[in-house]
Amino acid sequence: MTITLTGTSLINGRSTPGAGATTRAINPATEEPLDPAYSLVDAAQLDEATSAAEEAFPSYSALPPTQRADFLDAVAAGIEDAREAIVDRARSETGLTEARLNGEVSRTAGQLRLFATVVRSGSHHRVRVDPALPDRSPAPRVDIRQRMIPLGPVAVFGASNFPLAFSTAGGDTASALAAGCPVVFKAHNAHPGTAELVGRAIIDAAEAHGIHPGVFSLVYGTGAEIGQRLVADPAIHAVGFTGSRSGGLAIARTAFERETPIPVYAEMSSINPVFVFPGALDNPQPLAEAFVGSVTGSAGQLCTEPGIIFVPEGSAGDDFIAAAASGIDQSVGQTMLTPSIARSWHDGVERLAAQNGVTIAARGTDGEGLNAPGPVLFEADLDTFLTNGNLQQEIFGATSLVIRYSSPDRLAEAAAGLEGQLTATIHAAASDHSDVVSLLPRLEGIAGRILYGGWPTGVEVGHAMVHGGPFPATSDSRTTSVGTLAIERFLRPVAYQSFPQDLLPEPARDDNPWNATQSIDGQ
Repeated sequence: MTITLTGTSLINGRSTPGAGATTRAINPATEEPLDPAYSLVDAAQLDEATSAAEEAFPSYSALPPTQRADFLDAVAAGIEDAREAIVDRARSETGLTEARLNGEVSRTAGQLRLFATVVRSGSHHRVRVDPALPDRSPAPRVDIRQRMIPLGPVAVFGASNFPLAFSTAGGDTASALAAGCPVVFKAHNAHPGTAELVGRAIIDAAEAHGIHPGVFSLVYGTGAEIGQRLVADPAIHAVGFTGSRSGGLAIARTAFERETPIPVYAEMSSINPVFVFPGALDNPQPLAEAFVGSVTGSAGQLCTEPGIIFVPEGSAGDDFIAAAASGIDQSVGQTMLTPSIARSWHDGVERLAAQNGVTIAARGTDGEGLNAPGPVLFEADLDTFLTNGNLQQEIFGATSLVIRYSSPDRLAEAAAGLEGQLTATIHAAASDHSDVVSLLPRLEGIAGRILYGGWPTGVEVGHAMVHGGPFPATSDSRTTSVGTLAIERFLRPVAYQSFPQDLLPEPARDDNPWNATQSIDGQ
């Protein structure tokens, strides 16, 4: 499928050349610029996008569930129809493999279809009905009904490391659209062509289903100017963001300082600790191999990459370290997403290597082309870790730090010293379970997802998934950016007291024409 890229923003259903400067994507393997040049919007053009979203909100939020779900399904189908063009362009813009990008296309379409099933089920309305009890003593009870309603237009920022699944039509956009909220999407300037291809699938689906074109706009602009203006715009009622801690905090600060503050759901920073108990090391070789695969996959550019692993002292731990070091030594670097991300990785590795008590256990070979550094494995002891906060700094890329501990009794102490995390992983045998029980409450306090066995890379999209966690993993630990619970970020509750049936919203009525799930008097 051949699609001609225009280098323009998509505002209110139209291709809109920016009135500002231009930018080009860079092939990270060669650092060659890619055509076309993308023109950046100015303030007036951004205002046009947010105004269109505001105009679209009343009609879009009131759509019957079948129509909204059909729209989401159509977006998924449009993305799959453009799969070949999307994967081809994304490979040039990101250096990611064809297999990885095909997986992202499927995941993106799957997320949209999953949210379509949620919309059809009506479960997200969370309807609660307390029927009137006129004869209750000592005082009667009036009829009260509660449902969730969409917040309003949402700003979504594209992620650098997931050009599809966490970007244009990714989880934030899919869950906002499912909730009934129009989206103004700020494209990541590292993969603008990929964003345009996916954005066109969304606006084509909106047009085909007779939906107001302001339901989705895609804009190109600088983060410091256009991104901050987007967050500050009064038409925007919530923000979804995946990126650095500094970027997320800057957005959250702007959102809080508005005349009317709004929620920001920012995924920011995590080192995803792994706790290896002695019983898990009866056969260390396969465990070490799986660890290396998790660290080096996608050049380590995953928010759930295991950046720190606690391994017991002694011969079994030594064997694990030796096997992991061998795997890292034999590994070859993969092209990183952008030259700036590769530079940040190098800076982080140099900083960690300079810390007292930290040694390099293994280093892989640089890959072909530019920006493909060889993975690095570091080692330190637990006391060094507990006394040096620099060892907790995330290094975005293929590197990890092994911490040696003397006794499982000290793992609770180690966990207590950790910041908030997206994940925490336990490797143990039945003989370790009494120690695991002692550690588990600590992990519940710092992580959004706790794994027993396996590795945190690879986030299942489903109903039970939590991809979030205490600060600084995210800006709001009460929710998730992956899974169907994500829809609730863009909803708020409203109660209707003593309303006539014909004035109640459809999901809260007795006849329940949308067949939404209802809790009646707690049942």
